Amino acid sequence: MNTHRTVLEADLTPVAGSLFQSAGFPDLGAAEFGDHALLVESAQSMANWLEGTTWDEGRSDQAAELGPLPYVRVVSSEGDFLSSSRLEAHRLASAYIMNGTVNGTTGEKWLEEQIGLVKGRPLDHRAVARTCFRLDPVSLVDGVFFARRAWPWQPKIARAVTSFIEASGVRPAVSGGVKRDIVINEAKGGATAEGYGTVPHHKVEYTAERITAYFTVDHAQFRSYGLSEPGTALLEALADFEIATLLDRGLRLRTRCDLVVRDVRGDRPDAAEAAQRIAKFAADCPDELGPVTEVVWSGRGK
Repeated sequence: MNTHRTVLEADLTPVAGSLFQSAGFPDLGAAEFGDHALLVESAQSMANWLEGTTWDEGRSDQAAELGPLPYVRVVSSEGDFLSSSRLEAHRLASAYIMNGTVNGTTGEKWLEEQIGLVKGRPLDHRAVARTCFRLDPVSLVDGVFFARRAWPWQPKIARAVTSFIEASGVRPAVSGGVKRDIVINEAKGGATAEGYGTVPHHKVEYTAERITAYFTVDHAQFRSYGLSEPGTALLEALADFEIATLLDRGLRLRTRCDLVVRDVRGDRPDAAEAAQRIAKFAADCPDELGPVTEVVWSGRGK
């Protein structure tokens, strides 16, 4: 690790067989580039996978190892859990938070006051970072963008941890299948649109000589937030926890893209050790961390 960046490379392989399904869109296909190379998973998607390590779906709560940390919890008017700042694509800038209420104040107004935005004054990036740290430190690891027209500024914090997966020596494996209907074999008059009929389809999977996940941690960005030493160290530990947990679990990105780690180049973090550091540093900066915040979302309104 240098003082500015840590780069980690993990060689992956399918957990079974040699074929895998790449990310792609129906109108674009897979992201092939260069000489038999392929983008298996984008930086945007990997940010979601990394952040997913901080959440326990079974409990609808953050991972037990992160118990001392705050986050924003979105509930219905009846108090039922709906979402959280760890699950939303825009994290703290989620529409459910912005359009919800906190103690009778709209989420948008509440957040603007928390950040301390002032019209006609320069944007205080450190104040934004301190607010995000107090509400949910994970947002400083995986990024957040407050695109609010009504605000005098639209603060943005880039990802401090960037990851993506590429494959080289790629060859397509073209195959197909059939959606079979044992009652109606015809595909006429809109029958298929209604779910009837026997319909053949094709699909493209890939083999690769090498599949590599890349992880970059920007330590200079963590320091730029202007937090205390324990606060900055807490973010470093969070980055290590996310990466280590994801590598330990394996990456089941899709049904036909289930990858496990074969080899790691660089200092592979340890999830248990990172969790211990998170607990220690959280205890060392209690004044910088707030409580879990509950936002009530009652619906879209108009």
